[in-house]
Amino acid sequence: MPAYIHHIATRTPCHAYGQACTRDRLKGWAGNPRTRRLIHAIYNRSGIETRHSVSGDFITDAEATLYRTAEDGALIPPGTGARNACYARESRKLAVAVARQALNDAPGFTARDVTHIVFASCTGFANPGPDYHIIRELGLRESVQRYTLGFMGCYAAFPALRMAAQFCGADAGAVVLVVCLELCTLHMQVNDEPDSILANSLFADGAAAAIVSARAPQPRAAAYRLQGFESALMASSEREMAWDIGDTGFNIVLSSYVPDIIGAGIHTLLGGVLRRQGVSIEQIHEWAVHPGGRAILDKVGQSLALKPDALDASRAVLRDYGNMSSATILFVLKELLDQAGSEPATTCALAFGPGLTVETAVLERLGCTAPPAQAREENRTEAGYEA
Repeated sequence: MPAYIHHIATRTPCHAYGQACTRDRLKGWAGNPRTRRLIHAIYNRSGIETRHSVSGDFITDAEATLYRTAEDGALIPPGTGARNACYARESRKLAVAVARQALNDAPGFTARDVTHIVFASCTGFANPGPDYHIIRELGLRESVQRYTLGFMGCYAAFPALRMAAQFCGADAGAVVLVVCLELCTLHMQVNDEPDSILANSLFADGAAAAIVSARAPQPRAAAYRLQGFESALMASSEREMAWDIGDTGFNIVLSSYVPDIIGAGIHTLLGGVLRRQGVSIEQIHEWAVHPGGRAILDKVGQSLALKPDALDASRAVLRDYGNMSSATILFVLKELLDQAGSEPATTCALAFGPGLTVETAVLERLGCTAPPAQAREENRTEAGYEA
């Protein structure tokens, strides 16, 4: 029994920063002239123009609440407890807002239809968590089954969607609300390490929600049919990307070799994955590649010999939002849905995460006879996150 993504909603926190603004803020906290030069160079070649955060502390003259500056100009690093307390408070608001938006905008679905929630996040912990508050604040049935996928990183949307498809395959009446939410900017690490500087230049906050069910999509609504999923591990790459918990937030290992590792192995790996799904690289019409960074997109495009515009949706999301970890690929899929024409298309979606883990999904993007949705109006950024 096929399962469909009927609608994707996206949401970002109220604080929006130009990349130059955050670059200069980080340079102000850095004490080493060499580090300041490195920050300037890495930020300027990131391919990012704007990112969003739940923290207002990246405006130099703002009254800081989390990232405070000492008298000597250095950052006073907040502890893990303070960062996670912010996550618990802000994730609740953002999750409820994006879930409300998805349910309000999905044709033919109401809050009372939802039977399952799959919530994915790797940037904090709270219990009762955002999934609980979605039920309470949006009036879902208390019997809704809830599942949390934690600490998986940028590829977590794929296990979440796979789980949703399995629920729909087992129960034709299942309606699954998938929510991916990340507050990456709570874990900024200011030091002289290139890995930290690179991570600081890329990661951002955002959330996305998808409605998944076995119902046939409405004729005038663009949708995805979930065809298949695959998981794979890149050889000899375990130490190149990792995510752990420290005393002053979560620490990421993000080696500058990651794009080269992905570029060297993705063609062979993806060719085998797609063959098992009954398609070839040449039969893919649309590409949704997780924009882990500009260099990753460049390497994937080169390795797969894609057309210059094949990754435009991924590049647009990177430019406008940065890397929001697990939520990001849903932003890309929504970007493609919002551009949907009348003809169906086979879509390949890819994401990369710690390990290096590669998650792949093959989807059929169903044609839409209605005019393209006013997509960018739907990705709202508002104080308080109210829909």
